[in-house]
Amino acid sequence: MKKQRLKAVALSTVLSAGALIGSVAHADQTLNSILQVGEQKTKLAQTSQQKIDKIADQTVSLLNDFKVVNKQIEGLRVYNSQLEKQIANQLTVISQLEESIANVTVMERQIQPLILKMLDGLEQFVALDVPFHKQEREERLEMLRNNQERADISVAEKFRQVLEAYKIESEYGRKIDTYKDTLNVGGQEREVNVFRVGRVALMYQTTDTELSGAWDQRQQAWVELDSGEYRSAILKGIRIAKKQASIDVLNLPILAPEAAQ
Repeated sequence: MKKQRLKAVALSTVLSAGALIGSVAHADQTLNSILQVGEQKTKLAQTSQQKIDKIADQTVSLLNDFKVVNKQIEGLRVYNSQLEKQIANQLTVISQLEESIANVTVMERQIQPLILKMLDGLEQFVALDVPFHKQEREERLEMLRNNQERADISVAEKFRQVLEAYKIESEYGRKIDTYKDTLNVGGQEREVNVFRVGRVALMYQTTDTELSGAWDQRQQAWVELDSGEYRSAILKGIRIAKKQASIDVLNLPILAPEAAQ
C-alpha cells in the first residue's frame, strides 16, 4: 500500500515536473515572441524617427529657401518700383526729344542765314582791320565759306566754327605777337620781324635791325620810322613777345585814335 502511494506520488511529481518544464518552454517561446515584437517595434520606431528627422530637415531647408525667396521678391519689388520711375522719366525725355526733333528744321532755317551774316561781318572786319597774319586769317575765312556747302557737317558744327573764328579774332586784340614776314621796304622785298601789340600798334624791323616801320591805319600803308628813336624799343618788344626778355615799358609809335563819325 505504501509502495503504491509512493509510486503515485512519484508519478504525480513527474507529471508536475513535466508540466512545469512544458510551462517553462511555453513561457520561453512567449517571451521570445514578445522580445521579437519589441525589437521589431524598436526598428520601426527608429525608421519612423529617421523619416521624421529627414522631414524636419527638409522642412527647415524649405523654410530657409522660403525666407531667401521672400527677400528676393521684396528686393525685386523695390527694383521694379525704381525702374517704373526711371521709365516714366525716360518717357518724359523721349517726349521732349521728339518735340525738339520736330523743331530742328525750323531752327536750321533760322541759324543758317545767321551764320552767313556772321561770316559777311567777319570778312568785312578782317578786310578793314590792321593787316597782321593776313594769309592765315583769309585762309580761315575761306575754309569757313567752303564748309557752308558741305552736307557732312551739321549746322551746329558750322555755327561752332564761326564762333571759334570770332573768338580767335577777339584774342588778337589782347595779346602781343611776333612773326616773320616779307614786306616791300624801300622798293625791295625784305624779310622782316613783325611786332604786334594787340590792335594798337603793328611794326616791323628788318632782320638786320637797320630799318623799322609801322602800319598807318589812316593811310592804309607802311611808313618808315626813325631807326634811332624806335630801333631798340621794337627790338626789345620782339624779344618780349618771344619770351626772351621780361615785360617792360616800351616807347612805341602809336597813332592817336580817330574821332567817331
